[in-house]
Amino acid sequence: MAYEELKPKVSKIISNSLISRDEKLLKICQLLQESIDYYNWVGFYFANPETKTLHLGPYTGTPTDHAVIPFGKGICGQVAVSNANFVVPDVAAQDNYIACSLTVKSEIVVPLFVNGENIGQIDIDSHVLNPFSEADERFLKFVNAEVAKLF
Repeated sequence: MAYEELKPKVSKIISNSLISRDEKLLKICQLLQESIDYYNWVGFYFANPETKTLHLGPYTGTPTDHAVIPFGKGICGQVAVSNANFVVPDVAAQDNYIACSLTVKSEIVVPLFVNGENIGQIDIDSHVLNPFSEADERFLKFVNAEVAKLF
């Protein structure tokens, strides 16, 4: 499904007043995983600035042991520090990578900003080498801008 077709669906989930924030986040994860064939794991991590850790929020895909990630560790931890998108075409080529599964070949992490503060991120793993493009980055920035409305 094209990103332009997904955008109104994301917005509709965000505007649904009958479900909780976590339910909305989970529905977004499910929508993305079901709609984009190379999005094999989709989840949100949220920052705790006091402990300098990220905490796993709603996600879809294979269960992960990485419920808490220190800032600076792995791709997600690096995004918590850099405040910048991080696209990893081949996770095997990354020194500072936390392996979630042997099937993961690539990853994209886009920070989630609320009032200019990085409060978390959307994290997507793929079983395909180098599938992520600038179009993915733009789309995920849109998703995060919509999610930011919940905070």
